[in-house]
Amino acid sequence: MADIEAAVIEDVMDARRVAAIREAVAAENTARVTELLEPLHAADIADLLEQISKSERRALLHLWSGEIDGDILSELDESIREEVIEGLAPDVLADAVRELDTDDVVDILEDLEEPQQELILDALEDADRVAVEQAMSYPEYSAGRLMQREVVAAPEHWNVGQAIDFLRECETLPDQFYHVILVDPRMKPKGYVTLGRVLSSRRDKMLRDIQEESFRTIEAHEPEADVAYIFNQYHLISTPVVDESGRLVGVVTIDDAMNVLDEEHEEDMLRLAGVDDEASLSDTVWEATKGRAVWLFVNLLTAILASGVISAFAETINQMVALAVLMPIVASMGGNAGTQTMTVAVRALATRDLTAQNAMRVIRREAAVGALNGIAFGLLMAVVAGVWFGVPMLAVVMGIAMVFTLVAAAVGGILIPMGLQRFGIDPALASGPFVTTVTDVVGFFAFLGLAAWILL
Repeated sequence: MADIEAAVIEDVMDARRVAAIREAVAAENTARVTELLEPLHAADIADLLEQISKSERRALLHLWSGEIDGDILSELDESIREEVIEGLAPDVLADAVRELDTDDVVDILEDLEEPQQELILDALEDADRVAVEQAMSYPEYSAGRLMQREVVAAPEHWNVGQAIDFLRECETLPDQFYHVILVDPRMKPKGYVTLGRVLSSRRDKMLRDIQEESFRTIEAHEPEADVAYIFNQYHLISTPVVDESGRLVGVVTIDDAMNVLDEEHEEDMLRLAGVDDEASLSDTVWEATKGRAVWLFVNLLTAILASGVISAFAETINQMVALAVLMPIVASMGGNAGTQTMTVAVRALATRDLTAQNAMRVIRREAAVGALNGIAFGLLMAVVAGVWFGVPMLAVVMGIAMVFTLVAAAVGGILIPMGLQRFGIDPALASGPFVTTVTDVVGFFAFLGLAAWILL
């Protein structure tokens, strides 16, 4: 209970701070703005910039732009990062990007137009610029774009003492690293040792004797989604990245891999809802409308198809108005059941838990789940329909239709995402309208068809 109260108090304080910052910006009180923003974490400042309006953001940057650093830029949502960068003085931008590791610089550059990219590249030191340009030469969404070029490597024949002396004397170590990578004379990774093992071992201990069993390398051209899967599957903290010849070119760390997973999850959620995966609260009305209109149009077409099934039984409905009353229940139950199965299937495909090898077992399981739910809710609705309208055979029709609908929803909810993925279509993006169509068509056809056959 105390934790909940503390969270509520913290939210209130955050709301008060945001209000105070807005007031200070409106009053053009730079000292007050600095006082309020100074204690905040870079991620919180980025959230603030994303939440306020464009005019407030422009005014805040005018007052406080000199304090914007690289950490804030890297935390900003892609949708407003370019706008913020355009509002920064060249010397402020230069100081900000010089603080960042190469992977963070690449992450910023990816979403900018060429003039802004050149502005940032010009601000880097020559060695950093070369490293960033080499990373940018790799395909988008690849490990080469995700990795950082700053690595800590040691010859595989060194002992712990030599490694410790090297780490103490080196002036260019990354701000954060987790492993010392062991390499051969051709700079090919042969293993890695955690810092904990280095610090807890005797100086004469050979590094190769304390290397981790989890060692694996990733090719620079490997898709970043596969990289994130490997990190999640094998519980990695960091792993070396190699080029086509197997030479060490960088390292991917867990924070970058988890960012990819978060982005993948966010995209899946948006796509399942038929929303553009780049949508954000900072979009304009036109951008938001355009991003949602495409799949609303697809939904409209599929709704027309379901309506066509209803119109084919118009005469049946005219003879028994109770059918029109009960149809939304059939459609709603089918739609919800289909969405449940579809969500599970899309997630399982993304995590590679659903494969060709176990597909039939999963399909049979979902069909059984649909059948059991159909029987349970069919019996329930049969009782409701019988009591409500006093027509025993209508209750039978309702019960049977519910079973057909929920089985079709369960099977369609898993077969459709699998089929779309087989044809190279993102199942998170396209499954929803098709699953809804299948459940509506089967549900209406079963319910109205049985009614026409049994009742009339």
